[in-house]
Amino acid sequence: MRIDELYKQKRAERDYVMSLEIFPPKKDGDDETLIEMVKGLKGHKPDFISVTYGAGASGSRNKTLDVATQIKKEIALPVLHHLTCAANTRDEIEGILSDIGSAGIENILALRGDLQPGQILEYNLASDLIEEIKSKNKFSIGAACYPEGHLTQPGGHENIEHMLKKEIAGADYFISQLFFDNRFFYDMLERAHKERITVPISAGIMPMMSKAQVERMIFMCGASLPSDLIKIISKYENDLVDLRKASLEYAIHQMEDLVANGVDGIHLYAMNHADIANTVFRHFKGGK
Repeated sequence: MRIDELYKQKRAERDYVMSLEIFPPKKDGDDETLIEMVKGLKGHKPDFISVTYGAGASGSRNKTLDVATQIKKEIALPVLHHLTCAANTRDEIEGILSDIGSAGIENILALRGDLQPGQILEYNLASDLIEEIKSKNKFSIGAACYPEGHLTQPGGHENIEHMLKKEIAGADYFISQLFFDNRFFYDMLERAHKERITVPISAGIMPMMSKAQVERMIFMCGASLPSDLIKIISKYENDLVDLRKASLEYAIHQMEDLVANGVDGIHLYAMNHADIANTVFRHFKGGK
């Protein structure tokens, strides 16, 4: 199923999309474990599964496509294939798009990706990649947005002009970078709507697994920590079990607030943790 059609259906029903992001395992032998995890989620009715293109835009296209294809064939859930222009030349992108289409995958999340020092891109912006994918006229295209701004953007706010440029280029919906304070997401939504951005915008939420993980995410993404979350880290930093429990409760409260305020979708960054994914989907979507 095309994910743009899924969002249209949910909007018509006054419902929201609930999706999950996974990443291909580094070890080949772990693929089966990941697929079994996703199979276990089927009873909780995730609306789609997205498969990342590797940290730092260095993932193997085959690895992403292999996992995405397995999900499509074995689990029959809509799947979203990430694709970055930072990791590939124009000719390579052409080949990857052909491979994705041949596998029967209809959905692509188009990203610029992380640049290496001195790297020169053939596609300078995600909007350039989106325009190229759109020209194929066969894919539903997602794009990223940043409630607290991209690390390359001074001022700490999403440049709504970039979002508008992505929508004009052909983005059918947005999935946000992770955030821990819903006020940043609501502020971005307000400014996006003022600029007449009309496509759905899903909120990206990630329960923290450890203090080190949060510190890494802050460095990589520039996400701010609200005082309530800082207190949780301070209280449980030496007790990993209770830290994960408290942080998951915090994330669920975040999601409950977003749903109560009519969000288009929730995109869960569960970092391939089956227990986190199962708890969240059981809470919001029920099922077995």
